[in-house]
Amino acid sequence: MTSQSPQRLSQLTWNNRFAQLGEAFSSRLSGTELPSPQWLAHSRLLAQEMGLERDWMHEKGVLEALSGNAILEGSEPLASVYSGHQFGVWAGQLGDGRALYLGEVDTALGPMEIQLKGAGPTPYSRRADGRAVLRSTVREFLCSEAMAGLGIATTRALCMVSSPLAVYREERETAAVITRVAPSFIRFGHFEHFAALQNTDALLTLTEFVLELSREDLQNHLNLPHLADLSLEERSLAFLELTAIKYAKLMSQWQGVGFCHGVMNTDNMSILGLTMDYGPFQFMDSFDPQHICNHSDHQGRYRYGQQPQIAYWNLFCLGQAFASLINDTDAIVKALSTYKTHLPMEMQRVYAGKLGLLQEQPGLEGARLEDSMLQGVLQVMSEQRVDYSIFWRKLSMAVLNAQKLGPNAFNPVKDLFLEPQMFTAWLDTYWDRLKSEDLGLSAQCMLAHNPKFVLRNHLCETAIQAAKVGDPSEIDRLMDLLSKPFEEHPGFEAYADHPPHWAQSIAVSCSS
Repeated sequence: MTSQSPQRLSQLTWNNRFAQLGEAFSSRLSGTELPSPQWLAHSRLLAQEMGLERDWMHEKGVLEALSGNAILEGSEPLASVYSGHQFGVWAGQLGDGRALYLGEVDTALGPMEIQLKGAGPTPYSRRADGRAVLRSTVREFLCSEAMAGLGIATTRALCMVSSPLAVYREERETAAVITRVAPSFIRFGHFEHFAALQNTDALLTLTEFVLELSREDLQNHLNLPHLADLSLEERSLAFLELTAIKYAKLMSQWQGVGFCHGVMNTDNMSILGLTMDYGPFQFMDSFDPQHICNHSDHQGRYRYGQQPQIAYWNLFCLGQAFASLINDTDAIVKALSTYKTHLPMEMQRVYAGKLGLLQEQPGLEGARLEDSMLQGVLQVMSEQRVDYSIFWRKLSMAVLNAQKLGPNAFNPVKDLFLEPQMFTAWLDTYWDRLKSEDLGLSAQCMLAHNPKFVLRNHLCETAIQAAKVGDPSEIDRLMDLLSKPFEEHPGFEAYADHPPHWAQSIAVSCSS
């Protein structure tokens, strides 16, 4: 977007590059009428970042367009086709069963695709209704923006529309539509689809498309001013390596904030390394590496502690899809194995920040000490099921206060443990290590790595119940807190407290 002044949605320039790829990639269609649509909530921050006017929602026709009831001028609605592995098993053709791609617009953030979720059935709905219920829509809206607030790569959510339309899942619910925004919604499954069909021409077209989308990142990754001198194989291998590095960073960030995705199928994996498709997600309460947040995941495939391994498995599915374009299996494996070297470095970076350990310790002995220190605290947290987010935030505050109080500043952290002896033993080692640090800088770093506010299930549930009776105030309140999750927000301490007892009965599944 060339103009710096805020614009209306209808004033943005549509490019629709994905729509121009051809009929093999998508089906053209419009949304199905949503009765009596009403605005439920919107992200003021995202609208501002996109360069939209403050009152962009009040422009004539926008509510109808973002309900799926009308088409904005310049938009080319479609649903894309893809395939994928679901719970480790090849599922064959899938596709946008609930998503309607409106097109790509130029924004202050750069080119962004706009997509509606819940706008009705598509050719890929597989006999489903193509609708999203209010419950799952509120969850995705809040978590998309919460992840952005945490600095984690994610698709975004611009707004939500509600409707009295009845939708049936486990029970009777009402419909809602969310407007999602991302540089691209292409998934690993798009590549798997054309590889499975042995449609090399379409796979080549798709690859060239994502290589162009990632051109700047690739140039920086390869330290090249341009890519024209590289062959398709060379660019594709560099792209796979870059994707592996992005996922190493993403997984370390998920683990660092205790985020469980819940359904890491290859059709839910963004080709750009974004967190996407928020279904049965959860930010852990009590720390448990074996925690399963998805009640549909009966084998625990996507449990918290296994997420980094699943990401690597999914990357190899992507690599297999590229095999028909890259005639060198060893080179593909080498490119993807970059994940294994970057993940430990990214994890160390994340947890060094969470622990406030900024000074490198010389020699192998120091490295072993750092590893044992992290594993030691995670083990005692797991054994006593200490609240993950509260522990890290209290530890941050303790280091901040230790400048005046010394070791006594850690007493509030000890109080989190029913049997504090093991934690006290770890704390002695940690305190000795902190003496080599600038406590002020360590505390500052920790407070920037350990959020006070995360989107816990019970906070989501409270917002959902209020929204069901037409009250969006809790959504707005959470949006304010979660957009700046590392700040204190005096007066809202209850939102950072332990979950209530009733939260244990909240169940999220693939329908969530």
